[in-house]
Amino acid sequence: MLTDVLTGWTAETLGGLTLLAGAAAWGWLRRRRNQAGPGAAPAIAVGEAVRPVRTYTLLGARAADGQPVHLPSSRPAGIRVTWSGPAGKREQFELTDAVLPDGTYAAERVSAYIERGAL
Repeated sequence: MLTDVLTGWTAETLGGLTLLAGAAAWGWLRRRRNQAGPGAAPAIAVGEAVRPVRTYTLLGARAADGQPVHLPSSRPAGIRVTWSGPAGKREQFELTDAVLPDGTYAAERVSAYIERGAL
């Protein structure tokens, strides 16, 4: 009886350890294969600075509680972003380099202007 228990236990343990070793080897090989090669381009080019995250104040926009809307973004000035207001109305804002007195950057509403191509 004790021999049957030890034999079954040994077989299950060795089988489990074999599966564990196989899974570890597969994970190691997969991680090694997915690493970037020596000729791969990095995500950021050499000499290119990482753009800091700026906080933009959406001019003329108010949140549901009446406070001004602040939008953190690392996008450069001149990019247009779309913001959905509390009523679901979508408005476009253009990010600028203008610094406001509270230290945030201004995002000017452009959806209020008529596009030149629309005339």
